[in-house]
Amino acid sequence: MGNILLVEDNKEIRDGIELAFAASQHTLFTAGTIAEARAIVEKDCPHLVLLDVCLPDGDGFSYYSESLAGYDCKVIFLTAKDTEDDIVKGLEIGAQDYITKPFSMRELMARVNRHLSVKDKTIVRVGDVSYDLKKMEVMRAGERILLSGLERKILHLLMMKNGEVVNREEIIDLIWEATGNDVFDHTITVYMKRIREKIGETVISTVKGIGYRVDGELLV
Repeated sequence: MGNILLVEDNKEIRDGIELAFAASQHTLFTAGTIAEARAIVEKDCPHLVLLDVCLPDGDGFSYYSESLAGYDCKVIFLTAKDTEDDIVKGLEIGAQDYITKPFSMRELMARVNRHLSVKDKTIVRVGDVSYDLKKMEVMRAGERILLSGLERKILHLLMMKNGEVVNREEIIDLIWEATGNDVFDHTITVYMKRIREKIGETVISTVKGIGYRVDGELLV
């Protein structure tokens, strides 16, 4: 359950999302402009914002970078801008997710619920692989899998952002901070190959041109 702000100037889309959320346990606020969104965020500080990019009084990317990123809320871009450059930009500036129009309400609700449920969960499970976020321990079919320190840090980053894309630059920064060595693009490929060999090829998905993602079930 959470407070959600929808920033969308298309009334038909706004009405459809309002109808979908009426049957949920979430509270939905709506805004048709950035100015309206600012007022709602300052007053109610929602847990999650569904943010269009093309708005009458500005663009969602700039609004996020210049203002919304400073608040303690998750952001999902919900937009017709569907080029790879737009998707990469939205994720690189810090949004938790990026959904392109047209979209299904079931998918939207599933992603919203997933992002809002992260706080109370400690185990991420994908098939027969489970990862304990507190212990930083990975199990496969009931047996503990041994990873190197850096492999574990990379996997932890991916698991902490379960359901979100982790771009390659984030992983490069993590490796550099851990080793102090120059990190090249192929270095990530090598580490991902090693991790996949140990935990299974299907646990971590490659998002072409952007990075990697884990889509797991969250358990207490």
